[in-house]
Amino acid sequence: MNVSALLTSAGINIGLCVLFLSLYSILRKQPGNVSVYFGRRLAQEHIKHRDSFSFDRIVPSPSWIKKAWECTEDEIMSIAGLDAVVFIRIIIFSMRIFSVAAVICIFVVLPLNYFGQEMHHKHIPSESLDVFTIGNVIQGSKWLWVHCLALYIISFSACILLYFEYKKIAKMRLSYISRSPPNPSHFTVLVRAIPRSAEESFSDAVQTFFTKYHGSSYLSHQIIYRCGKVQKLMNKAEKIYNKFVDLKVTTACHASVSSRIRCGLCGGTSESFKIYHSVNEDKKRDLDQIDSNIKPKECAAAFVFFKTRYAAVVASHVLQSSNPMVWVTDLAPEPHDIYWSNLWIPYRQLWLRRIATLLAAIVFMILFIVPVTLVQGLSQLDQLQQTFPFLKSILKKAFVSQLVTGYLPSVILQLFLYAVPPVMMLFSAFEGFISHSGRKKSACCKVLYFTIWNVFFVTVLSSSVISQINVISSPKGIPTQLAKAVPRQATFFITYVLTSGWASLSSEAMQLFALICNVFKKYILRSKDDSDSIPSFPYHTEVPKVLLFGLLGFTCSILAPLILPFLLVYFFLGYVVYRNQILNVYCSKYETGGQFWPIVHNTTIFSLVLTQIIALGVFGLKESPVASGFTIPLVILTLLFNEYCRKRFYPVFKNFSAEDLMEMDRKDEQQGLMEEIHQQLQSAYCQFSLDTKSISIDTQELCEGEGSRSMEAGNSINNLCEGEESSVMEAGSNKNTQEGRRSKNPEVVVHPTLGVGLPISRLKQAVISLTMLSALHDRSQSK
Repeated sequence: MNVSALLTSAGINIGLCVLFLSLYSILRKQPGNVSVYFGRRLAQEHIKHRDSFSFDRIVPSPSWIKKAWECTEDEIMSIAGLDAVVFIRIIIFSMRIFSVAAVICIFVVLPLNYFGQEMHHKHIPSESLDVFTIGNVIQGSKWLWVHCLALYIISFSACILLYFEYKKIAKMRLSYISRSPPNPSHFTVLVRAIPRSAEESFSDAVQTFFTKYHGSSYLSHQIIYRCGKVQKLMNKAEKIYNKFVDLKVTTACHASVSSRIRCGLCGGTSESFKIYHSVNEDKKRDLDQIDSNIKPKECAAAFVFFKTRYAAVVASHVLQSSNPMVWVTDLAPEPHDIYWSNLWIPYRQLWLRRIATLLAAIVFMILFIVPVTLVQGLSQLDQLQQTFPFLKSILKKAFVSQLVTGYLPSVILQLFLYAVPPVMMLFSAFEGFISHSGRKKSACCKVLYFTIWNVFFVTVLSSSVISQINVISSPKGIPTQLAKAVPRQATFFITYVLTSGWASLSSEAMQLFALICNVFKKYILRSKDDSDSIPSFPYHTEVPKVLLFGLLGFTCSILAPLILPFLLVYFFLGYVVYRNQILNVYCSKYETGGQFWPIVHNTTIFSLVLTQIIALGVFGLKESPVASGFTIPLVILTLLFNEYCRKRFYPVFKNFSAEDLMEMDRKDEQQGLMEEIHQQLQSAYCQFSLDTKSISIDTQELCEGEGSRSMEAGNSINNLCEGEESSVMEAGSNKNTQEGRRSKNPEVVVHPTLGVGLPISRLKQAVISLTMLSALHDRSQSK
């Protein structure tokens, strides 16, 4: 590839970036796109938008960049949590280290590479990019010590910055844990593999065991039930309830307009449907049929609550039995972070699932080698023309050849990579993680390993596979092969940064997929914005992407320094775009407490060591014993630094300290908060958390006016339509109906974690009725 092909790729990506960001600055101002570009603020801050037209709405403006840049770290912490701050710190670290690398390598190393041997240089646009790499330096050159010195400066700078970042984030994590409000997960232990007994239930076994061995600290427990159908019904019911709460204002405020909705089953109008108050006695006798197929089943797992944080942590780390396969304890995730379906998995299956997941991931990585190798063939015109002779006339055109070699390979590879994160999320879910954050963290690691293997190693070695049949004769020859192949593939990595970096950031800001879905929902399905569909930040895709670019920056810094300016543009643009997305778009649904940073640290150390090993191989090929000799101690020093950080900081991210936990317990006891915390524990881990109190509607909030409809909400919702002969039921139902229900008094099937009332079959009927009414209301509103 020559410089003109690189400029073609850069021009295309710069044009796409300018286009997407300009469209974004216009589309974000349109009232119909509020749910796409301000989803978090719409859900958490309840912002309102004006529909009035103004000229400013159709003119691009960079005001969002200024707002994102000026936002402080404390504001991000309060809005999105510690994980978002850690992600921004990754970007800041990358900006700092590659700024240092760019200054050294662009102004010192790059001229040495360009004039590395005596040759006639062409005009710059026609110059091959290989002359800017270390491959252009002659063997035995006396200037290779400059490359070694630059490697030392970059490595020491990276280690110093890593140390201070690790130290700062560790302090932030400790402060986040100690200063946050009382967290139910700190008092709760998840117990799995409870031994089955014919004499007593799982609940009795848990109570007996923990009363006997943890009597002084044991508070209570809650058995986990396997009721997947019930859980789906509860989640759907909660969404329908919330939708009715959102609709009650619009329904009442449009009372002056004579708009009636006809029920397709009973023929009643919208004015006939009223949700009424019901007392607990009515809940207990409203069931006519029992769905015997949906009965709760106890699982061999339970949440056990302790009186103090310290007692819970001790119980979670101590081996509870001489048989390590029973009474397995772990600290429970936060209530909204629990991945309920994986709690039902028998503990003895987990190791089989992990092995199966590992094998499936390996097979997937191997199969992905095929498209990566085919993509690399596009960057080599000579072999492409030999394989497909009919393309010779087309590839002779300058623009076509520049497009094929400089733009298409990275675009095609990026399209293939879009399928990786969903597959890895599926693997992580099958693996058996008990929390959403744990699943996302595991998927992040899998995507990271996958991208490093396929984008870096397979890409580097596939070029040698095309030109040589036997690329690696033995494992000892891998550094030498990498030293030969990496400089040759540096040009592809530059175009990959342009395509997967610049263009992906602009498309991230524009939210193209969410925008299309929003248009489809609003103008085709005629549905309204749903606050439950606000996405969470995709750490499992963005963290590996940033770390991969860091790997490419380190490995190519002294070998092909031309990549560094493009990387810096990516990180500075990413700093603004990601801050904007965190502030406006993504909603923080669960938190890991900054546990992504150890992944970042380990990956950065791996990148540094890999860079040093490749440089060692290059110095060996260039016959520079001085540079090779000084590189070996650098590898050892980097590994020692990593070991020190692992001993000094990593335990803070893995465990809680007794000092902090006991101090928090003592503080809560002095403030008299312990009793209140203990009372909230049982309800915090309710398996079906339908909060009917949040659904109650105050009739005084409704708009007044002639013909206004009133809706009264209570703690339960009766069936509104029961077939073609169903009648509309209001708060003042007649006496005969009430007495008829009392006489039946059936045996009600109620889930134990739901408290009193709310039978299962009744819930199912309510969900169906409410879904129908919501659809009818949306249809009438669209008309």
